[in-house]
Amino acid sequence: MVGSGDRDSIVKVCMIAGKIMLMSGAETHRVEDTMNRMAHAFGVESAQSHATPTGINFSAGMTEVNNFVRILKRPTDLHKIAEVNSISRKIIAGELSPEKAYRKLLKIEAAPPVYTVWLQIIIAALVSGCFVIMFQGTWTDFLPACIAGGLGFAVMAGMDRLLEIRYLAEFFGAFVIGISSYLLIHYGFALELDKVIIGAVMPLVPGLHITNAIRDMVAGHLLSGISKGVEATLTAFSIGAGVSLLFAFV
Repeated sequence: MVGSGDRDSIVKVCMIAGKIMLMSGAETHRVEDTMNRMAHAFGVESAQSHATPTGINFSAGMTEVNNFVRILKRPTDLHKIAEVNSISRKIIAGELSPEKAYRKLLKIEAAPPVYTVWLQIIIAALVSGCFVIMFQGTWTDFLPACIAGGLGFAVMAGMDRLLEIRYLAEFFGAFVIGISSYLLIHYGFALELDKVIIGAVMPLVPGLHITNAIRDMVAGHLLSGISKGVEATLTAFSIGAGVSLLFAFV
């Protein structure tokens, strides 16, 4: 029998674990499964969890008080998802009490991203150049794509901190990619405009959102799958609109 005090601690552990996972880019069905498994390992037999891209509902029983946490931003951080999964496995193995697990989860939540913004910009730049080669571009366009992709990602990251609407940040990032690619072609530093732009925008493409949308749909989470699919579509539209704006003036 789980006491009321222990039950409150268990609820806190499950809620913060689900919050970290959902904010870090995990699929909603994985979030629910992790929360339910952790609660069951602590002795809660009929835990009820429901996750959407913007919030989590959790209850320690069908007739218990419902708990809710709002999710405002969802930056991708697969390292934190792996850390929560590790704690979940230790809980299931009986190695952690609710209090110890809660303290560890608080540290994970407060931890800064593994990759700094500057490192992400450098990686995005290199990835942009590699995509040019993958799409059968020339090595002449490798460095220009790195420059355009790095600038676009930097603008997107900076605007994302200033604006509450992420789609605008992606729009401005794609627009900078289009402008910089055109200028590099115009001054003779690159050869194929289409290859440079395609390679440079790839770090902005919402690949994780598309994958999660499909996986949630397959798992039967229709609401989450459709909402993530719409989010990915809006992101793709923002990127396309940002690049297209260039061709309206040149």
